[in-house]
Amino acid sequence: MNKQLLGLLRDLPRWRIIFLIVLAGGLAMLTFLLLENIITSILYNSLVFTNTRNAFIDIVGPRKWDRLLQVVEPVVYLVLWMMLTLLYLYLFYRRERRAYYDRCVSRLIQDVAFIAEGNFNDRLKEMPFQDLALLSDHIMIVVDRLKQSMKEELQAEMTKNELITNVSHDLRTPMTSILGYLSLIENDKYKDEVELRYYTQIVYARASALNNLIHDLFEYTKLRNKTVSLEKIPINMVEMLSQMEQQFRLELERSGVECRQFYSTEEKYVLGDSNKLARVFENLFSNAIHYGKDGKYLDIFLKDEDDTLIIDIVNYGDPIPAIDLPHIFDRFYRVEKSRSAETGGSGLGLAIAKDIIELHQGTIDVSSSSEKTCFTVQLQLLNKQS
Repeated sequence: MNKQLLGLLRDLPRWRIIFLIVLAGGLAMLTFLLLENIITSILYNSLVFTNTRNAFIDIVGPRKWDRLLQVVEPVVYLVLWMMLTLLYLYLFYRRERRAYYDRCVSRLIQDVAFIAEGNFNDRLKEMPFQDLALLSDHIMIVVDRLKQSMKEELQAEMTKNELITNVSHDLRTPMTSILGYLSLIENDKYKDEVELRYYTQIVYARASALNNLIHDLFEYTKLRNKTVSLEKIPINMVEMLSQMEQQFRLELERSGVECRQFYSTEEKYVLGDSNKLARVFENLFSNAIHYGKDGKYLDIFLKDEDDTLIIDIVNYGDPIPAIDLPHIFDRFYRVEKSRSAETGGSGLGLAIAKDIIELHQGTIDVSSSSEKTCFTVQLQLLNKQS
């Protein structure tokens, strides 16, 4: 009620408020005079009232009766006039409140029509009436959801265009190289069998890179569309990490990187898809060797806290720039911008790794400083005795 009254007072012109107050007082006075004449006529023509008044005068005396009338009559008249004035003010308030409600409805309709024309950043004004306020809130919820839907649609369109651009670039580069060398071979533009073999090796390498990119694209699409089914089994992560070290032993030696393990041989199990999780750590090991070879060490930390297994893959190469850290798990994102196969892969490896970890209800994060770069994987620990 207070909100409605304040809104009404703000909405009405000052002259109208003063006019209604004066009108209420005037009507109250006229009504009071009319009632006074009617009541006085009835009372003085009533035999019962006349006898009662005369008896009371005989008891108190005429003088006291006159003094009593002089004191009581003004008070009674004032109280009655104020009550009638308040009654008229209340009736005026009810009428103006209804008119104010209609004006609020009209304003709400106009504001909704303005938003419907495409002005989705505009907000509906606060309504003083509960039902209109509830309607306004629900309309704004619909508008906000529509804005979010439009934003997501725009983002999806931009993502699609970006995906087409990136895929076209990454497919065209090796394909151009393959066609170029095959053209040399087709036209016998090589000096000897050694050069021919060199050309075929290049073609094979480019075709392998192209095949890997296509495979990554299919896997990334399936992961994003949630069409991948996980074959979960208990996995000993200590054993998997040790196997990773052996798998990358030759690559570690060629890069001059020493792999150091900072965990015990006690078995630590998680429930997951072994092939998918192996893909994650293959990518993390490969990145750590490729980008951290100047640091000479690749460190693996494994620990458990409560029901969580925490795995850190640490290298000591060049840090990842702070501007790139928030985007490191975005698809096709590379810290170096050349998109060269010599300096990076398809740009999907970390995006795929993130999706796989999230399918296992885990998390993967990265931190980087001038001292080290650390990828942290957290998975739910499985209590298994073996």
